[in-house]
Amino acid sequence: MNAGTGALRPRREEDTMLFWAAIFFAIALLAALFGFSSIAVAATGIAKLLFVIFLIVFVVTLALGLIRRA
Repeated sequence: MNAGTGALRPRREEDTMLFWAAIFFAIALLAALFGFSSIAVAATGIAKLLFVIFLIVFVVTLALGLIRRA
C-alpha cells in the first residue's frame, strides 16, 4: 500500500463516524473564520449530530461488550 494513500481516512470502521464529525467541525471553524455564517451553522449542526450518534453507538457497544464478558 502506498504511504500517501488514504492518509486522512480512518483505519478502523468504528472510527468513521468520529472522523466525519471532526471533518464537519473543522469545516465549521473555517467557515466561521471567514464569516460564512450559514455554512458554519450547517456544518456545526452536522458535526454535533454525528458526535451524538457516535457517542450513543459507543455507549451501546461498551455496554454490550461488558455484558458479553460477564
